[in-house]
Amino acid sequence: MTDGTFIIPETLNLDSNLPKNETEYLKKRLGSGIKWKDVKGKDAHLAYSKLSNAPAGKDEFYNLEISPSQIIIKSYTQEGYFRALQTVIQLLENYKTEKKIPAMKIEDHPKFAWRGMHLDVCRHFFTVDEVKQYIDYLAMYKLNTFHWHLTDDQGWRIEIKKYPKLTQVGSKRKESMIGAYVDNTFDGKPYGPYFYTQEQIKEVIKYAQDRHITVVPEIEMPGHALAALSAYPELACTKGPFEPATKWGVFDDVFCPKEETFTFLENVLDEVIDLFPSQYIHIGGDECPKTRWKECAHCQELIKKNNLKDEHGLQSYFIQRIEKYVNTKGRKIIGWDEILEGGLAPNAAVMSWTGVNGGIEAAKSKHFAVMTPGAYCYFDHYQGDPQSEPNAFGGFTPLDKVYSYNPVPAELSPEQAKYILGVQANLWTEYILDFKQVQYMIFPRLFALSEVGWGTADPKNYKEFENRVIHEFKVLDRLNVNYAKSIYNITGKVVSSQQGIAYELSTSQNPEGIRYTLDGTVPSARSNAYRSRIPIPKSLTLKSAYFEDGQLKSAVSTQPFTISKTTGKNITLEQQPSENYSFGGALTLVDGIIGNVKQLGKTWLGFQGKDVAATIDFGNKTAFSEVSFNTLENKGSWIHLAKSAKIFVSDDNRNFKMIKEIGKEDIQNAKGKIKANVGTQNAKYLKIIIENAGIIPAGNPGADSKAWLFVDEIGAN
Repeated sequence: MTDGTFIIPETLNLDSNLPKNETEYLKKRLGSGIKWKDVKGKDAHLAYSKLSNAPAGKDEFYNLEISPSQIIIKSYTQEGYFRALQTVIQLLENYKTEKKIPAMKIEDHPKFAWRGMHLDVCRHFFTVDEVKQYIDYLAMYKLNTFHWHLTDDQGWRIEIKKYPKLTQVGSKRKESMIGAYVDNTFDGKPYGPYFYTQEQIKEVIKYAQDRHITVVPEIEMPGHALAALSAYPELACTKGPFEPATKWGVFDDVFCPKEETFTFLENVLDEVIDLFPSQYIHIGGDECPKTRWKECAHCQELIKKNNLKDEHGLQSYFIQRIEKYVNTKGRKIIGWDEILEGGLAPNAAVMSWTGVNGGIEAAKSKHFAVMTPGAYCYFDHYQGDPQSEPNAFGGFTPLDKVYSYNPVPAELSPEQAKYILGVQANLWTEYILDFKQVQYMIFPRLFALSEVGWGTADPKNYKEFENRVIHEFKVLDRLNVNYAKSIYNITGKVVSSQQGIAYELSTSQNPEGIRYTLDGTVPSARSNAYRSRIPIPKSLTLKSAYFEDGQLKSAVSTQPFTISKTTGKNITLEQQPSENYSFGGALTLVDGIIGNVKQLGKTWLGFQGKDVAATIDFGNKTAFSEVSFNTLENKGSWIHLAKSAKIFVSDDNRNFKMIKEIGKEDIQNAKGKIKANVGTQNAKYLKIIIENAGIIPAGNPGADSKAWLFVDEIGAN
């Protein structure tokens, strides 16, 4: 900060020598809020000076000096000037009421070179104008990469002139899945044809370039190919016929690695590369079942001929062939972390989505990586209590979790960390029906991503960030953006206490405005005022809401509790859950909250390919005769019921006696909700081992992959 203030004038004088394209953008953003006019020389309120000889990695650097008389921007590039303009606009917005900006000097540049947002237009389609709006949001908050997911099982959305049937056949489907996946219901309405012409693609790319945003196209291969196979069934391992998928998930029919397939994909990539100037071309590479390849004579012959280990080796062969071709065009490939299967292509970059391990493996082998783990960066997950949120994919990724993310894994050395290109959030649109819902799912989480990517996120000061978010809502209001107000709602957290469990309530507002009830009635302004964590001594339903001046300001949150003899007891796990599904840690299994199928990321623990082995310490010898637990089935999301379960007791935590074994058939008959009579027991420790289903069998989504086991609430009575 320096001395004095810059008085925001009625008319902002812009130096006529300012870079043209970016300044036109500034004029549009100022809109009717601030008048402007072009002037020459010293009368300018906003001036620009170009710095020479940009150091490596400083393309987006800018220097911003605000004095009482003038705002001066200095940068090495027009990209840096554009980033500075966003700061100027934010300052003008922030101080528009006071009509003066404190004098200051800012030196600024981002930590990460790749700060991205992804948009899936295959499950649900968005118009050119809507895509441009999306790009505007990225520009406003200094992101620089737009990842455009253009092809999938449910739709092919890019015109390829050599293969017109891709859009004639692949851009429409006979109906769409609606509601929760487990409901398996459809709308019965034809969807499409929806696609972008090559002229429209060029229009979007130019629009993004004017905002210094790189557009990275994604053409999925070898999996997620049903829309393409519907148009050209000869590219599959079987004869078909095929049709674009009407439901979500993963499908067995994928591209067959034969010569005509590679010719087809190379021709498609030729047209894509001619359209998109980006250095990287995204080739997908994720969730490719090997079922058809295992049964295909050509594939098996190819494995033998090339001395490949197995079908995973064939996946690597496929990706490496595509990479070599893309490299001949002067470009590089990037793919989801499954492209690591069987060995990574020599020059490929990895987008690490299943967790952070893909990025770690890539960086350690000197390959670039973009970090986009589902636990932090999937904006199709719930951001608040599902009771008061629109239907979403699942998971639980609230604003504070996004803000807490550090894209550089601690396991990497400083030298290896240089291979982390940056961070990206993904928006898959199975459950996003229109652009208003797109806005709802990205805001305000985009604010957190912006600071994570720029390198200024400070989780220790989350409350200060949250206050700035609420302040920025005024900007979104003026732009008529439909953002989520989840941070106003009450959030609850179970904590263990000497008496069992207690429930902590919090809100982004003044906590003195929280009211709650314990009898299941809707709270009013006269209900119990929240002062400190609430003991939960018995089964009950707690409802809470936020009030201001006697008026309800939030959604009403409802939380039922089911208390048993294990509730709140000390629990240890031999193997930890996946980071995506680990909210609350081991306590989630004894927190008195029965798992909700809509709250996979909050009320269940998820384990991929792992068994659950949990030991509960009652504290002293405790009598019980029934043990209960819940597991979940949602095969479309690779979640399978447990294969078996064993229950043990011990008095010393070393010597355990098995008291019950539950088989697969019993678990299936109970639909995963187990209540096992174990006879009269009196023990200090209860141990339960719940066996994962293992490798997903052929004919199921995700065949040959590790199954997910979701477990919740281990009870004893």
